[in-house]
Amino acid sequence: MERRRFLAGAGAVTAGAVAAAAPGSPGAAAPGIRRVQTGLDVLVRSRFAELSGQRVGVISNPTGVDSAYRHLVDLMHASGAVRIAAAFGPEHGFRGSAQAGGSEGTGIDARTGITVYDAYGASQAKWESMYAEAGVDTVVFDIQDVGARFYTYIWTMYTSMAAAARTGKRYVVLDRPNPIGGTARGPMMTPAYTSGVGLKEIVQQHGMTVGELARFFNAEFLPAEVGRSVDLHVVACRHWKRTALAADTDLPWVMPSPNMPTPDTALVYPGTGLFEGVASITEGRGTCRPFELIGGLADDFDYHWCDRLNARELPGVEFREAYFTPTSAGQKPALLNKLCAGVEVKVVDRAAYDPIRTAVAMLVEARKYPAFAWRQDSWDAARPYWVDKLTGSPRLRTMIDAGADVDDVVGAWADELAAFERRRRPYLLY
Repeated sequence: MERRRFLAGAGAVTAGAVAAAAPGSPGAAAPGIRRVQTGLDVLVRSRFAELSGQRVGVISNPTGVDSAYRHLVDLMHASGAVRIAAAFGPEHGFRGSAQAGGSEGTGIDARTGITVYDAYGASQAKWESMYAEAGVDTVVFDIQDVGARFYTYIWTMYTSMAAAARTGKRYVVLDRPNPIGGTARGPMMTPAYTSGVGLKEIVQQHGMTVGELARFFNAEFLPAEVGRSVDLHVVACRHWKRTALAADTDLPWVMPSPNMPTPDTALVYPGTGLFEGVASITEGRGTCRPFELIGGLADDFDYHWCDRLNARELPGVEFREAYFTPTSAGQKPALLNKLCAGVEVKVVDRAAYDPIRTAVAMLVEARKYPAFAWRQDSWDAARPYWVDKLTGSPRLRTMIDAGADVDDVVGAWADELAAFERRRRPYLLY
């Protein structure tokens, strides 16, 4: 197997630092800010008791840090209390050096000397093979999710859970708050449109932590797919409430991916992430405000888009006419380094803002431009429209193409959203 050496992460960790580590940020939290302990904070306080005597494989990325930005694997390695068999890197890699749709490959971590396996897009069979090669007894998952179905880390968790169930491994999730809160929104995935951006039937903004999702997956999906549940242990957060957003806590923010720079990005992403499914419009990759800056070629789109959106008086959001040049285009090379015209999404009331309803309004108004075109992928002739995979079915696309307005589109998924909220209720922890 080809292996390469990864760059070490910042912030050296010593055994003494691990022993002194305590949950929560140093000093008093700012007024109105809730001091929250993540699952990692709780695990460190227990001196890794949950993992005593086991050979551990860690699924993580740069977000798996404590309040002093010390990484889970570095803390474990320095403590001497945990036998780390291997680490596994998801999309963007274990140390976070790869762009969207990329990975770091399999290699040796420079800081710890631990083998890091490339797990991006791994099938259950590949997970089983990696577990066997590494000699793993217990799998630990610690990654900051952002709350959208099409953000791939939760599907890394699901597939690795299924492999752990098949091979009799323990599975430990170190929980972290959902940075956009506990409200569920949007359409349901349908079985015919599952893919790497939505493997199972959950709604677009699931409103759950990774620990809650693990409990949901373990009871609702694994028995049918694998024939059994996994031996699941969730190390829960402390002092987090479902109504809290990232801005309401004292937890540090580490970019979960290169185009998720701030909690503000996460807040809009379940909605404006849908513009990945529009060929003629960029979602602002390669700018300082990805997923907040949305636009198409300046010859094709103009200020009327902003004016029409503001005239709708959508709750919790205003729009600024914006011009920008994306230096990364993802799957849209025609927009790379070209002047684009569009809008900046400005959230003015986080509590009132609905990212998916807002994005539907943006799509409805953008569809009025002659240059508007949905993205089609030649590699999937049966399901060519990427937006169908993002939304879970062709419904949103076909309704907008037929001239449906926002209330009709959003109302179409009301019943399935209500059913999902009832179905997830037994698995909520907070």
